[in-house]
Amino acid sequence: MTRLIGIGVLAALFFSSTFVLNRAMSLEGGSWVWSASLRYVWMTVFLVAGMALTGRGAILRNVYVLFRQFWRFWLLAGTVAFGIFYAGISFAASYAPSWVVATTWQLTILASPLVLLAYGRRVPWRGVAFTLLIFAGIVLVNLAQASATDWQTVALGAVPVLIAAVAYPAGLQLVWEARTGAAHRIPRIAGPAMDDAFGRVLLLTLGSLPFWLVVVMVTQPPPPSSGQWLMTAGVALFSGIVATTLFVSARHLARSAYELAAVDATQAAEVIFSLLGEMILLGAVLPGWLSLVGIALTVLGLVLYMLAQGRKR
Repeated sequence: MTRLIGIGVLAALFFSSTFVLNRAMSLEGGSWVWSASLRYVWMTVFLVAGMALTGRGAILRNVYVLFRQFWRFWLLAGTVAFGIFYAGISFAASYAPSWVVATTWQLTILASPLVLLAYGRRVPWRGVAFTLLIFAGIVLVNLAQASATDWQTVALGAVPVLIAAVAYPAGLQLVWEARTGAAHRIPRIAGPAMDDAFGRVLLLTLGSLPFWLVVVMVTQPPPPSSGQWLMTAGVALFSGIVATTLFVSARHLARSAYELAAVDATQAAEVIFSLLGEMILLGAVLPGWLSLVGIALTVLGLVLYMLAQGRKR
């Protein structure tokens, strides 16, 4: 268990680079459009190169076949799971510190059961009472942020994250439904790429690229700086590749539902790492007591909720 927790916490450390680096690019005047879209350009490059260099050419060929055959589905799933999700996260970085965005992002834990209900799936309600702690913590963090700025700024930082928190599980559930063939209106998609974690990520990444092209054409942001190119590459590598690999590995090593829940709970550390990262790298000051209480409630609620899910399965 200690090893699993360690790997999960390390994954959370790399996942937190998303929030910190997005905030850094925003403070340097970089457009959120490039912060978001360039990440998926880099993700495409890294995934294709990595899979080719590791002898997974068969998976790559199957990605091409499945994308060509079901391109409408992948455009929809990629736009929702990666496009709308990451547009919201990146946009919010222009108005809220990284730790506020990371804390508010934990709303995805509350959104996931609602998404499952929308797809007609059974929802495990065990430990739902702990989600009240998560919600209370998020409210306190944003109340503290409002006292430091104004409600309009808070809304611009929080509402896009709320939308992202729903879009991410909704898009991923689309892929799950397609893989299992359980939904009548969603095509059954089978192949080696659907059984490979990075194959599915690449399919979603490719499906999101037209969305980013449209966003760039509509917003017409100024060209990205060399620093923004570099930092988006860092986000793609650290969060998209390293963190995902560590997290998936930890889940695969788990031998019980309780261990799986414990691994999932380690992702609450993203909030803490985002706060520390902004303080160390961007010179942010320690937030006030109300924010710290909100962070503590959010992290505690996440851990208790995940552990309750695993203990009773």
